[in-house]
Parts: sequence; C-alpha cells; structure tokens
Amino acid sequence: MKIAVKNFENTTVRELDLPENVFSYPYKEHLIHTVVQAYLAGLRAGTHKTKVRSEVSGSGKKLWKQKGTGRARMGSVRSPIWRHGGTVHGPVPRDYAKDVSAREKKSALKSVLSRKLKESQVIVLDSLEVPTHRTQELVSLLTRLGAEGKVLLVDRKDNENLTLASRNNPRVKAVDALAVNVYDVVDRPWLVVSEQALGRLVEVLAR
Repeated sequence: MKIAVKNFENTTVRELDLPENVFSYPYKEHLIHTVVQAYLAGLRAGTHKTKVRSEVSGSGKKLWKQKGTGRARMGSVRSPIWRHGGTVHGPVPRDYAKDVSAREKKSALKSVLSRKLKESQVIVLDSLEVPTHRTQELVSLLTRLGAEGKVLLVDRKDNENLTLASRNNPRVKAVDALAVNVYDVVDRPWLVVSEQALGRLVEVLAR
C-alpha cells in the first residue's frame, strides 16, 4: 500500500509504503464508539455538587409543636420542601472515567486511520515546518493542499510555528504524533501528517 508524499506546493515528491496491518485494518464502528465515549467521559470534571439538608445553613430546631396547631408537621427549616432547604438526590462528585484497554484504543485508532485513508482524507507532507506563526498563512497553505474545514495536523510538539499558527483557529488542531487520539481523527475530516510523524505513529501502532 502506497501513499504520495507531497510538499506545501501540492506537488508529489515521492511515494511512501504503508503497513497493511495499520492502514488496512477493518472498520469497527462499535469499538470506535466505545473509545470516543471513554475519551469524552474522561474530559468531564465530575465536580458537580448540591447541598443536602445536613449541609445547608439553618437551625435544626423543630419549628412548632407536632400537634394542635392546624399546620402540617415540620421538623426543620432545612427540609428539602422549604425554600433554602437541602436538595434531595442532587448530583455529587463522581468520576466519569470508563475503562478502555490500550489494545482497544490502538485497534480503534487503526480502524479510523484506515477509513480516512480509504476515503482519501489523509495528506502526507515531507515536512510541516511552516515559515511563520501567522494563522492566516497556515490556512492558505492547507487550502492549497485541498484540506478545507476542520483539520488535524500531526507533527512534533516542539514545532513552535505550527503550534502558534494553529491555536488561534478552532478548526485547526496540531498534536504530537504520540498524542493522536480516536476522537480528534473522527471529529476532523482531514488528517495532515508529516512523514516523520507518520513514521513514529506507525511504529507505535504496528507493535
């Protein structure tokens, strides 16, 4: 399996062999869904909290005697049925994390990468070294390549110009080769990766 390696002029400079055990992996929709759910769940802080009747301010004294007043019996001003009372069955801090094995994450990533390649939405560049940190110029370079809309750029994390140029545009995201996740690949139609980063990514996924 081969893919063209291009430059920013959208000219093919050579061809690259891709391992079939990574880029011919079967599409597993349920596995991808599970891994994406786990990723999104991991982003949740889970710090939501309401106060129960023992935590709200107010006296615990019985408001009036149990019988003889003609009113409903009431034991505390902190009762949930009163204004400023405690909350019943409210949210409490919890961890939303879901257990997904490293093997499942790798399989799901290989699956989405194979689908992206099959749909011709993967662009391999000989280098992602951009000449400037200006966002507008990066967008122009991507448009010249045909990658319009939401784009995931994969290179080294120390590529400072690429990081600065991409962070000001919500439709463009730059990540290190070892930080690629299933959600980002699924969420963005275009995957633009440098030849060096692709080699590092394949090295990990082919194990």
